[in-house]
Amino acid sequence: MIGLDCKILLVEDNPRDEELTLRALRKNNVGNEVIVARDGQQALDYLFGGSGQAAPAPHELPQLVLLDLKLPRVDGLEVLREVRARATTRFLPVVILTSSDEDRDRLAGYSHGANSYVRKPVDFVEFVSAVRQLGLYWLILNLPAPPTGAV
Repeated sequence: MIGLDCKILLVEDNPRDEELTLRALRKNNVGNEVIVARDGQQALDYLFGGSGQAAPAPHELPQLVLLDLKLPRVDGLEVLREVRARATTRFLPVVILTSSDEDRDRLAGYSHGANSYVRKPVDFVEFVSAVRQLGLYWLILNLPAPPTGAV
């Protein structure tokens, strides 16, 4: 399922970085619906149900998760662990999009099953370019795993 009906889940607690990411997506004509979770618990509630909301049906899950690491309530690595631990989201592409350039964070991200680790560029032009490349690859070129039980 590729196209505008595919959703992106952006998990970002910094309002400035949230707005920059949304602007970069728009600037690159990525018209997909972006659901924003401002902390790790909101992301888990959206993906699995909680806080009065039902979990989305498998075909309504986002096609891509852009995940910050340093989040309030539940950190990004714990969100990633939960995503990988559940059959419904095990193969969901998760790109860590963070300002951290620490080796230990990259190692932890990949150890917990991140598909990619992208450091947020400080320069807006570089950031727009990075988001364009992410969008092209994950939303157009990459073929997602088939639904569980389809094979």
